[in-house]
Amino acid sequence: MNQVKIQIPSIIENIRIVESFIDNSKDKFQIEDDIYGNIMVAVTESVNNAIRHGNKFDKDKNVYLSLQVAEDHLKFEVEDEGSGFDTESLPDPTSVENLENPGGRGIFLMRNLCDEVKFTNNGRNVQLTFFIKND
Repeated sequence: MNQVKIQIPSIIENIRIVESFIDNSKDKFQIEDDIYGNIMVAVTESVNNAIRHGNKFDKDKNVYLSLQVAEDHLKFEVEDEGSGFDTESLPDPTSVENLENPGGRGIFLMRNLCDEVKFTNNGRNVQLTFFIKND
């Protein structure tokens, strides 16, 4: 199994570093185009949540991003240094009262773009798994 890790300060502009990380990983591990878009959206959304909600834009706190490449799947892991949150008590962004809200769709997106989404460490860690085809 191959693994790549980066650590970034909680500054929203560092999303560009995450995009480069994904692009470089796509090239290095020959990630298929058909899941590349889903990976880009889900992982950048997860890092954005870690910066914004987890670490509350505190540039002295870091976000840790890793990618594990296995034969049949890719697993991105994002962890922040915040206080965590209850992953079960999030409002449903598809319910009528939430449709007009400007935010609140990140985890919904992740769950719909990834094959598996798993939260650990009181919501401070999220694992985004994408299954890959073996030729």
